[in-house]
Amino acid sequence: MTEFVAPEIDWLALAPLIVVLGAGVVGVLIEAFVPEKVRRTTQIVLALAALAGAFAFIAVLWPQIVVQPVQVVGGSLTLTPFALGAQGIIAVLAFLGVLVVADRTTTGQDAFAPAASAVPGTPYEDLARRSGLEQTEIYPLLLFAVGGMMLFASTDDLIVMFIALEVLSLPLYVLCATARRRRLLSQEAAAKYFLLGAFASALFIFGVALIYGFAGTVRLLEIAQRVQQGLPLEGMSVLLVSGVLLVVVGLLFKVGAVPFHAWTPDVYTGAPTPITGFMAACTKVAAVAALVEVLYRISIGVGGVSPDIMRQLQIVIVVVAILTMVVGTVVGMVQTDVKRLLAYSSIAHAGFLLVGIAGFNAPVQSSTLFYLLAYGLATIGAFAVVTLVRERRITSGTGEDNGPVGEGEGVVLGEATEIAQWAGLGRKAPWLTAAFALFLLSMAGIPLTAGFIAKFGAFTGATTGGLWWLAVLGVLASVVAVAFYVRVLVVMVFQKAPDEPESTGTEAVEAGLSTGSTSEDAVPTSGGAVSAGAAATLTKVRVTSAQRIVVTVVRSRGPAAVAIAVCAIATVILGVFPSPVLGLVEQASKFVP
Repeated sequence: MTEFVAPEIDWLALAPLIVVLGAGVVGVLIEAFVPEKVRRTTQIVLALAALAGAFAFIAVLWPQIVVQPVQVVGGSLTLTPFALGAQGIIAVLAFLGVLVVADRTTTGQDAFAPAASAVPGTPYEDLARRSGLEQTEIYPLLLFAVGGMMLFASTDDLIVMFIALEVLSLPLYVLCATARRRRLLSQEAAAKYFLLGAFASALFIFGVALIYGFAGTVRLLEIAQRVQQGLPLEGMSVLLVSGVLLVVVGLLFKVGAVPFHAWTPDVYTGAPTPITGFMAACTKVAAVAALVEVLYRISIGVGGVSPDIMRQLQIVIVVVAILTMVVGTVVGMVQTDVKRLLAYSSIAHAGFLLVGIAGFNAPVQSSTLFYLLAYGLATIGAFAVVTLVRERRITSGTGEDNGPVGEGEGVVLGEATEIAQWAGLGRKAPWLTAAFALFLLSMAGIPLTAGFIAKFGAFTGATTGGLWWLAVLGVLASVVAVAFYVRVLVVMVFQKAPDEPESTGTEAVEAGLSTGSTSEDAVPTSGGAVSAGAAATLTKVRVTSAQRIVVTVVRSRGPAAVAIAVCAIATVILGVFPSPVLGLVEQASKFVP
């Protein structure tokens, strides 16, 4: 009888994942056993503590991993400086993202529906709202998503990578459908994300099957060794290249690269804005890190693939990078919605990242990590600002209320996402406008911001790999992208807020529906109609009062303001004094264990 030998597991190397996923499990138990009055506070504290603890373990592990990378559980988790750096960035950005998610603002409401499964406009949804139900399940879902992202960025096993892909994706599909307002748009976004995500996952696992048929293994390092040993049969390179391309397609979907970007604008627009910021920053870090793991281990690996296979992979990445930059910048210029503009900005940044990755040289790994950190900070900060710019419905029975709007006047509606509505925001909230301007300038790559250092590193990686012409195209695309960032700044700072004329109830309702914003009492259906209960409410409004819709800035109760301040300060520090962080990420070039 064969004696069972227990495997030796480095539990310290697994500690960041154990803390985050374990906290997610505890969060589920909290939903069942903790009293409702303290449940939300408990979930927030647990989520923030878990993310801070994970980052602390990563900091403890860093000196050891820089000296000697380790493989845990036979390669299911491979901690290299690059993988550990990606985990640290995910933990930091997720911590800031949870702060934005936790903010209720002065309205006393968060961004999430009291019952996400309720059909918009039904009596059940009204009952859930009047009962004061809260969606505290979002915090365990966020922790599970973060745990999946951290595993996704650090595994050497393609099957485990697929499992991590599903672990990070499934919570996001649910979270996208939980918006308090614009409920139908939120549920539509979740459905699109789920369907296209399932399609991308199918391509990913089919690519894994082809790679296994070539190498007889799903471990990236072993695949690289098989490639180094030579192809056993004529034509086997087609099997390898096809498998790698299908895996890359699945990863490019998560990155949001063209032509796999169709979900990005709709999902970014329809999802709750705090979830959009979390997803845009953290998911991109995990997906880009996994993409670099796959491409660089197989192409560079322990000895490298043949020049022909290398050239085929490089051509694909170069073409996708060019298409992504062009679509992101050109289509972004004509957007009139702030969230859609940031969505196309995300697509353009995916292209800039791919410009550096296409260089296929080891130093690109460090510049990629710095880029992901700089972009993530600007993205979370920008979407946090968007959560505070709201529409407010002012109702007056006399029809003479045209004066300034007080802090407590009217009913606060959803975010004012039309760019034209942001006119004069610089006079209403100068500090908030300054922070948003800083984030946009960083995304544009203006000097003295983190975005400039990040783009310089990415384009330098392309030139080092002999793709100087691609770096030139990246610079030109960045120049074009500056135009739509500056357009928003001009509207906020130099244009005056339009006067809001008094109107009849009917005109005000039509205006409110045309902006796509609804109060919790009036939720339009997808065809523009209004449910029976909401119609009765609107009829009363037409008869008894006059209304006007104004744009206001609600105050954060703390968490979102802290996130915005931290993101702004970090963006400036990384732009002016980048050396300490660059020194840390430089060690990520030690890639292969």
